[in-house]
Amino acid sequence: MTDKKLGAQTAALEAPVRFAAWANVAGKKEGEGPLAPSFDYIDGDDTFGEATWEKSESAMQKRALGLALDKGGLAVSGLDWLFAGDLLNQCIGSSYAARGQQVPFYGLYGACSTMGEGLILASLVLDGGFGRRAGVVVSSHFCTAERQYRTPLEYGGQRTPTAQWTVTASGAAVLSREGDGPRITHVTAGKIVDKGITDTNNMGAAMAPAACDTIAAHLRDTGRSPDFYDLIVTGDLGSLGSQLLLELLEGEDLRLSNHADCGALIFDAQRQDVHCGGSGCGCCAAVLTGLLLNGLREGRWKNLLFCPTGALHSPTSAFQGESVPGICHAVAIAAP
Repeated sequence: MTDKKLGAQTAALEAPVRFAAWANVAGKKEGEGPLAPSFDYIDGDDTFGEATWEKSESAMQKRALGLALDKGGLAVSGLDWLFAGDLLNQCIGSSYAARGQQVPFYGLYGACSTMGEGLILASLVLDGGFGRRAGVVVSSHFCTAERQYRTPLEYGGQRTPTAQWTVTASGAAVLSREGDGPRITHVTAGKIVDKGITDTNNMGAAMAPAACDTIAAHLRDTGRSPDFYDLIVTGDLGSLGSQLLLELLEGEDLRLSNHADCGALIFDAQRQDVHCGGSGCGCCAAVLTGLLLNGLREGRWKNLLFCPTGALHSPTSAFQGESVPGICHAVAIAAP
């Protein structure tokens, strides 16, 4: 038994695990949105200097991690572990990005929740004393996601009103047992929640029940009320999923007046044609490593609950008529 475990799903970190540095890169469409000032690099044509979209995604991860390390005055050799993930089959965006970097590597898949999964695992490793620093980097790319999950872009397929736009972006963070950056205090690992949604173009509806389950579990395990946090930020539920989440939480007697969603923040819904908002691993990662962590460092917020969500389906499961399981992880972050 350990006194670090709170309730069924939450761990309270004993050692300070801090964000030593963070950075992000984004594509052209994301750079035309409202969060452009928070991006470290915006590519003009989404290729990132590569010949294929998949190579472009690997280049995004390399650049984001390199920028984060540069900000922290570190070399990649200063990392004890690297946790990375993306949406592609066998996580090739991440493994090819890590190729040649000579750092112990864990490839992760949590769909759009992968940044949360990586932060939780890196935090637990560092809190356990298994190293001083760990890197977490994830990515998504609109063109690679469309090719894998839907149809080639050349088909010009019409998107449904509930669909979301896969964000072209990558976010990287370096966690450390030292320093004075924002600190991770508690982590809540989510459970798989499946309410039978079979429409892969309505991921907000598929993920909202998982977000409700994890947020309720976190508050129950920690004994905190929603207003303990200045902001409770979900990953990429989009506008429809966010509305469903608030309704589901009311059923748990939890009312949020401090909720925001990365998928709704990253684009201008009135000006950019993204339907229900943004999605993809890079969505919440870019918002976290830009707007959110910068805001904590600058004193805009004191306590933030970061809750990225994921739809754990594949083209094969969709073709076979399977429903879409949802997942959500929660990471409590306090200002320096």
